Amino acid sequence: MRLVTFEDEAGPRFGVLEHDLIRDVLAEDSGLPTDLLDVVRGGKQTLERIRHTLAVAPSVPVAGVRLRAPIPEPAGNVIAVGRNYRDHAQEFTKSGFDASEKAVVPQHPVIFTKARSSVVGPGAPIRTSNDPTNSTDYEGELAVVIGKEARSVPASDVFAHVFGYTIINDVTARELQSRHVQWFVGKSPDTFCPMGPCIVTVDEMPDLSVTELRTTVNGEIRQKFSLSDMIFDVPTLVATLSEVMTLRPGDLIATGTGPGVGIGFDPPRFLEPGDLVEITIDGIGMLSNPVE
Repeated sequence: MRLVTFEDEAGPRFGVLEHDLIRDVLAEDSGLPTDLLDVVRGGKQTLERIRHTLAVAPSVPVAGVRLRAPIPEPAGNVIAVGRNYRDHAQEFTKSGFDASEKAVVPQHPVIFTKARSSVVGPGAPIRTSNDPTNSTDYEGELAVVIGKEARSVPASDVFAHVFGYTIINDVTARELQSRHVQWFVGKSPDTFCPMGPCIVTVDEMPDLSVTELRTTVNGEIRQKFSLSDMIFDVPTLVATLSEVMTLRPGDLIATGTGPGVGIGFDPPRFLEPGDLVEITIDGIGMLSNPVE
C-alpha cells in the first residue's frame, strides 16, 4: 500500500493513495488510528484491517486535499547517513565542505541526525531565509521507515523490521555544515527535511537493486543514480544502528544521496528562491517542493 497523510476541511488523517485518488479508510472504519505514525506502530494487524476496508472506503481526489509529510511529527530526529555513494563521497571531498573527513570512501557508515522540526511535506516551501550563509543545497534520498522494534538485529533479519520506504530531501546549509563540523546545525534548519509523498509498504516496494532515484531542479536533471550503488545497504545500516541503540516503529533512516548535488558543480549551484526541486524514486513517486 501507498500510505499518505492528508488534510482537508475535516482535518488531517491518513489514507491510502491509489493513482490520483486517496481512499479515506477512516470514513469507513472510525476505529482505525488517525495518525500514520500510529498505523506504523500498529503493525501487520492494523495493515490487514486497512486492506479489508479498502474496497468499500470512499475516495477523494488528491488535487482537492493537501498532502503533508507521511509522518509530520516524528517521535525523534531523522537518522541520516552521509557519503553513502562513492561518486558523491568523491564530489564531496573535492568540494572541501567536509571538515570532519578522514577518508574519501568511509569504512563504516557516517551517521548524523536532522532535527524533527525540519520536517515538511510535499509542496511545502524550502525556506532559504533559514540559511544565513546562502549555501542551501539539495540531496535526494531513499528513507527507511522502521516498523518493528529492532535491537541487535542481524543484517539477514532486517527486512522483518522494516515497515516501508519514503523519499526525503536532505536539504543542507553547506557553509553551516562545514562551520559546525558535526553537521547537525547545517542539516536541521526549519523546512530542510521535505518528506513524502507517501510511505510504500515493504511488500509493494520494487527491488531496491534495480530502483533509480532522480532529482531535478527546475526540470533539469541533477541526480540520477541506482539505489544499488549504496556503499552500505539497508540491511547493513539497520544492523549497524540496532547494534548500539533500539530502533522503534516510526523511526526514519535517510540512506544517503548520490552524485549531482549543488556543491559538486564548479562553481556550486545552490538553491535560490523561485527554484523547484523534484525527487522521484521508482515505486514511491515524486516529492516536489518550491524554494523560497
